[in-house]
Amino acid sequence: MKNFKSIFGLLIILILISGCQTIKKKSDEVAEKENEKFGLFVGKEVNVMRLELGAPTEDFINEVGNEVLVYKTKKYGIPCERKFEVNTSGIIVGFSSSGCI
Repeated sequence: MKNFKSIFGLLIILILISGCQTIKKKSDEVAEKENEKFGLFVGKEVNVMRLELGAPTEDFINEVGNEVLVYKTKKYGIPCERKFEVNTSGIIVGFSSSGCI
């Protein structure tokens, strides 16, 4: 009986570990799609992005003098933040996202 409990416990642990790996894999896939979709704005004029995404939640000037537009949303209670860096010519030169699923 003791041996059965050990085997059962080990089985439960293996199931939990494989479940965590599946979740990580899916979240990595979503992040990759996110970067592909919004990364297409890099190199384009900021007005093109604003037409699609609307007004940013906040904006500021970074240390190199570029404007950073921040879009914040929530999905399933998880905060998502997308940042677009715009140079002085109005061209998007960088994109990053955090927490977006």
